[in-house]
Order: sequence, then C-alpha cells, then structure tokens
Amino acid sequence: MTDSPLRPTPATPTPATPTPLAGRDLTLGYGHGPVSEHLDVEVPEGSFTAIIGPNACGKSTLLRALSRLLAPEDGTVVLDGRDIRDLPSKTIARRLGLLPQSSTSPSGITVRDLVARGRFPHQSLLRQWSPEDDRAVAHALAATGVTDLAGRRVDELSGGQRQRVWLSLVLAQETPLLLLDEPTTFLDLTHQLEVLDLCRGLHEGGGYTLVAVLHDLNLAFRYASHLIIMKQGRVIAQGRPEDVVDAALIEEVYDVPCLCLPDPVTGRPWVIPTGGPDSRRSA
Repeated sequence: MTDSPLRPTPATPTPATPTPLAGRDLTLGYGHGPVSEHLDVEVPEGSFTAIIGPNACGKSTLLRALSRLLAPEDGTVVLDGRDIRDLPSKTIARRLGLLPQSSTSPSGITVRDLVARGRFPHQSLLRQWSPEDDRAVAHALAATGVTDLAGRRVDELSGGQRQRVWLSLVLAQETPLLLLDEPTTFLDLTHQLEVLDLCRGLHEGGGYTLVAVLHDLNLAFRYASHLIIMKQGRVIAQGRPEDVVDAALIEEVYDVPCLCLPDPVTGRPWVIPTGGPDSRRSA
C-alpha cells in the first residue's frame, strides 16, 4: 500500500449556529516561510472544539493566531464579526481567555494571587477590586480543584498542580471564549478527565465556547463537540466527531492503520491502532 495523498482542503462550512471566532484564508508563520496557508476555520458558538493532528502540523500556531498572539501573514481572524486586529487589547481580554502551552509565574507568588491576575481585564480607574472579583477567584479555584492550594507558592507545586492553577487563572478571567493549548499536559489520567469534564461542563451548561489543542484522540472524540483536524499545515476536516472521523481519515492523517469503532460508553468514534507507520509502509 502506498501513502494516500492529502485530501483537498474542505470548503469552509456554513455553521448552523453563530460563529464567535473564525479564521479566513489564513497564512501563518514565524518569518521563515509559512507554517500554514489558506486556512479557513470556524468555531461554532457554544462548542467544545478540539484541534487535533500530528506533532508540528500547525495546531498551536493556529491557536496563537486565533488569540491574536500571532499576527497572520495574510488573511483575517474574526472575533464577534470584527477583524481581531481592530479590537482594543482589553476588549479582547474580556472576550477571550488563553491558556498557553507553557507559562511562567513570578517567583514566590501564591496560587490565589496568580489566579487573581485573571481579573485584571475587569479593573480600571473607576473599578477597583470588588467582592465580585473575590467570588470569581473563589469559583475558579474550586472549579479546578485547587482551593486547598490557594496559600501555597506556585513554584512549590507539581507540574500537574501548576497546570490546574493556570487553568484556574483563565477561568477567573470569565470570558465566554476559552482557548487552551494542550490543557492536559503533565496531568495523569484522573486529572486529565477532571479537566476535560470541566471543559465539557463549561460548554454544555455554562454557555462557554472552548477551543483546545489535544493529543489523545479518543479523549478528544469523547469530549469535543466539534473537531478541526490538521496535517502538514492544512485543515483536512472539520465537523462533529461522528460525522468526520473514520479509519481512513485517521490513517491518512497519522500514517497509522487502525480500526474505528463506536465508543462503548458514548457511541462516538473510538480508534484502535492495528500497527505502526512501518507496517503501513510495508503493506
């Protein structure tokens, strides 16, 4: 069997629900040639959108562009119907919260003080710290299970604990859009499930729209309501997991032969590898 060519990039879908965040004909890079070209992506309102694909395919680059951390070389990121470049930074910070792939905190800062920084977009000369801010911080700490760590120094915590503290900071920001770059990094299975349960609760019952870069395919298919699937800087497919995922797609994107069966718990796609890349190339 020979490698199958990439599928043509699908046409931009017309979402059935409003789209608070989208990329239009994006070309993205870091000054040394494009990482991605002509990307068209839609994030449906109220969805939990997972961006998946092999390493170095452009997932985090796309997330950085959607958050305005990376300016497109061409094309437009649209937030609430407006070019994101035209919006003041504080306006964006009240609409969109970002958990980057790696974050650093000031030496000696406590968990509560770090999470409280998520309230800065809501502060002004006319509005200083308030009981509403205290409530938001307490809720964010509780939601991520780190209330008992509030008085601890962040640099004393384990990697998994720190990841939950950073997620708490983003939640304290109380933005309707949350962008999470590999939010389950450093977490064991129990805490991965806790974070993904929290994400599902936010989009199903909390009115949030989430976009997350994820690596575990079966967890992405179980939790996400919408997928953006990438390979080599291109969007290969977009849509609900049950509508777009099959064995042929996974083999094409990851170069790994597999079975794709219904998840016995959710009925969503469930991928079982049947060999590694070498077995596919020698077939």
